[in-house]
Amino acid sequence: MSGEPISRRRALGLLGLGTAGVAAGAAGWATGLGAPPSSRLKPAAQGQGLAEPRVLASRDGLLDVRLVAAPGVRLAGRDTTGWGFNGTSPGPTLRVRPGDLLRVRLVNHIDQPTNLHTHGMHVSPSGNSDNPFITIEPGDSFDYAIRIPARHPAGTFWYHPHHHGTVADQIFAGLVGALLVDGVGGKADLPVDGDRLLLVTDTTLDGAGRVASPTRMARMMGREGELVLVNGQHQPVITAAPGSVQRWRVINGCVSRVLALRLDSHRLTQLALDGALLPAPVDRDQVVLAPGNRADLLVRPTGSGQYALVSDPYDRGSLGMMGGMMDGGPSASGPVTLVTLATAGPATTSPSVPATLSAPAVPQGPVTRQRRLTFAMGMGRMGMGGMGFTIDERTFDPDRDDQNVALGTVEEWTVVNTSPMDHPFHLHAWPFHVLAGSTGMPPAGVLQDVVLVPARGWVRLRIPFSDFAGRSVFHCHILDHEDLGMMATVNVRG
Repeated sequence: MSGEPISRRRALGLLGLGTAGVAAGAAGWATGLGAPPSSRLKPAAQGQGLAEPRVLASRDGLLDVRLVAAPGVRLAGRDTTGWGFNGTSPGPTLRVRPGDLLRVRLVNHIDQPTNLHTHGMHVSPSGNSDNPFITIEPGDSFDYAIRIPARHPAGTFWYHPHHHGTVADQIFAGLVGALLVDGVGGKADLPVDGDRLLLVTDTTLDGAGRVASPTRMARMMGREGELVLVNGQHQPVITAAPGSVQRWRVINGCVSRVLALRLDSHRLTQLALDGALLPAPVDRDQVVLAPGNRADLLVRPTGSGQYALVSDPYDRGSLGMMGGMMDGGPSASGPVTLVTLATAGPATTSPSVPATLSAPAVPQGPVTRQRRLTFAMGMGRMGMGGMGFTIDERTFDPDRDDQNVALGTVEEWTVVNTSPMDHPFHLHAWPFHVLAGSTGMPPAGVLQDVVLVPARGWVRLRIPFSDFAGRSVFHCHILDHEDLGMMATVNVRG
């Protein structure tokens, strides 16, 4: 080895070598994932046009689909043993309307138990609806029936597995798909020239196209893949005419990576967060999305040229007890190009987007109860050399009711993060309002389902537990942390 300093990311791998890490050798230590870079899969030629997944749309109030989870998909233009739905990653885009019935027969052809979560949807968590306690064993299938409320907001959502203990592995391997809710009647709700889906995932593949296994340290930090993909492609191109207006629906489908989005030479106009239209469009230099977050962005190219949509480095924090060499986290290595916006030709004129998008979302009261939840990390809870990820000093137990709530009430939850790492909080079935946080950032003013709780910080939420009784979960959406125990149950009783 040369005498160059050891980077923080490389130190992570050195400390986290397990069986896979030993086999990988020193060159693979930087990420703690799989094989050395020399044996990693090289992406196919860049510059291909952005391809969108096949769309399966409802008709006459029903969308009836069969989703087969199985290995063997193309990622970054290469054949891989990654996993997908119906032979692709992402899987087909499911397009529904308020009031529809979504029926899904999920067939499990992978070698792990699995299930299905319609992330962000305000639907029943019980029975054969969006129930996180369902287990579909390898070789089995299950029939879901998810009724979408007639008043469900139109917007951008997604679906992915949620079987505790295997969630991170399955999403890292490619099991994701978009779920879009159209407005009543299916009419476009904004005057744009193009409506594009950008489902962002990351993974690491060896030279044979196999998904790399993370070391123990990579799991504890929250794994981040070396390949960052959009709709399964590596750095695709979106074309547009100068002066046109496009809506980009960006879904952060990564296991752990926070996306800090920036478009060269342009500001991004944010229209929606987590499927809900903002009260008014907001121009931003950067849009930050935690894992699981979605943002609808308005892109208006101002001239001819090529402009990169990048994710800038984002510091998620550290493991704390490892000291200063852990600071910076996996994301601190440099900007990553997601897509390139290519503009050419004569300028066009497009209709203007309304200055007001939705009525201000005012949290409803009165508040019936206040709760305080603590996300924490600690040594020794997971065995020798391991680390526990807990909520209120307990790891996940599916048979235990952690929070009992009365249907029809409104509660305020303060989520406190005592750890030195950020943890995105996600609640199934019942979206929430963010009222305040330790960073002082103004709330979005709409219902959302993922919020980043900063290291040694807090957020305060107002949650209307309306419409549905039943048991579900809340958890850290760094999915390795959820699999390691940072999840709890909520039982809403009618």
